[in-house]
Amino acid sequence: MMQRLNIGRFQTKKTQLRNLIILFMFSQGCTTNVNNRKIETTHLSLVRLITLTPGHFHAALLQKSMYEGVDSTVNVFAPEGPEVKSYLALINEYNGRKENPTAWKEKVYTGADYLEKMLTTKPGNVVVISGNNRMKTDYIKKSVGAGLNVLADKPMAISKAGFDELKETFGDAKRKKVLLYDIMTSRYEITNILQKAFSQLADLFGELQKGTLENPAMVSESVHYFFKVVSGIPLTRPDWYFDVQQEGEGIVDVTTHLVDLIQWECFPEVSLDYEKDIQMLAARRWATILTLAQFRQVTKKATYPDFLKKDIKDSLLSVYANGEMNYTIKGLHARVSVVWKYEPPKGTSDTYYSIFRGSKTNLVIRQEKEQQYQPVLYLEPANNISNDAWQPMVKNGMDQINANYPGLILKKSENGWEVVIPANLKVDPEQQFSLVVKKYLKYLREGNMPEWEISAMLAKYYTTTEGLEKALSK
Repeated sequence: MMQRLNIGRFQTKKTQLRNLIILFMFSQGCTTNVNNRKIETTHLSLVRLITLTPGHFHAALLQKSMYEGVDSTVNVFAPEGPEVKSYLALINEYNGRKENPTAWKEKVYTGADYLEKMLTTKPGNVVVISGNNRMKTDYIKKSVGAGLNVLADKPMAISKAGFDELKETFGDAKRKKVLLYDIMTSRYEITNILQKAFSQLADLFGELQKGTLENPAMVSESVHYFFKVVSGIPLTRPDWYFDVQQEGEGIVDVTTHLVDLIQWECFPEVSLDYEKDIQMLAARRWATILTLAQFRQVTKKATYPDFLKKDIKDSLLSVYANGEMNYTIKGLHARVSVVWKYEPPKGTSDTYYSIFRGSKTNLVIRQEKEQQYQPVLYLEPANNISNDAWQPMVKNGMDQINANYPGLILKKSENGWEVVIPANLKVDPEQQFSLVVKKYLKYLREGNMPEWEISAMLAKYYTTTEGLEKALSK
């Protein structure tokens, strides 16, 4: 869309000429600076979204907010069925809410040739992909091959072959000068942000320990549930979600977030070389068992589909949604694990545990009953540090952190200090998706993505797919 410039009838010829130059640069898609003000290119100042096969509710959550510089019309390409209908229902809910309603206009194509139609018409410049993971890597590759930017939900690869394809796609993205990025919402959760910030304070944290296989320096563990409520509505999952050949095993799915946090927090803005920096030591996988009644409740399907029959015994469905990886990153030991259960007991929710072991302080995040199932950050002294020596370190460290995150206070805990975080620093999990979009839009406007981001994605998917290979080899 060409932007109009108000050229007054009484302007001087010099002013008219200057504005005509600016108008020409907008129409040509160039970028320049006028009066020290950056003029953005047309194709970067107006992002036009394409949503491809929105089979996961994350696709809708990306549109829970409107964004400056993003066209309100979204072109949707998907097979006809309940998944695209669920996506559109959430968009309608966001458009119709009383507070801060959105104004998205969805143009939907549901022909059998939806992918070819998108690739040939290309009605936008950013493809959002969130759905069946079996096809996702191929969708990403073809979108990039067509010269489209891609914002993809995790995981972008669920197998070793998928990782090899993804690696080639990043090379193609570089050649075509388009940006490929995945949706890492956990980077915007305040306890993760603060865990990272405290780990950068050498006087308080010390150095990240090397750890061992039995006692890693970095541990990240999470527990999730298949049946849950999203935006106040019981979540309906597609039947393919329970097929690891389509969704991916747990060890390559949710663990993507956990591996990403270890890299992002412990090696900030460091370009990783997965061939040299990552070594997979051990990995294992195990199944969650579901009854037909549970499957019906969460999918709204009366029977198991044929593609799940390979995983059914005595009417019970085995879903390999659980996994654990032990590996080293730059010589430091890390452990990542994910567990899926069917439904949380009444009054409970997802849980999370993370620890970074420093030579002076351990940084621990707990999210259990004691924390009302909300993540809480704790500072705890390392074993070799006396309490008298440690307390001044904590005070000085808090003074530094509060300079950037005002309002934090310390509360005595069983093993050290709890970091009490004011409400204004917390971001709702669903709103974290909008922060990912804003980060991606920033990279688009700049026309570039930091090299460390690209190397981190490659290292991350190498780690998860290598972990799966290790677990399957047993």
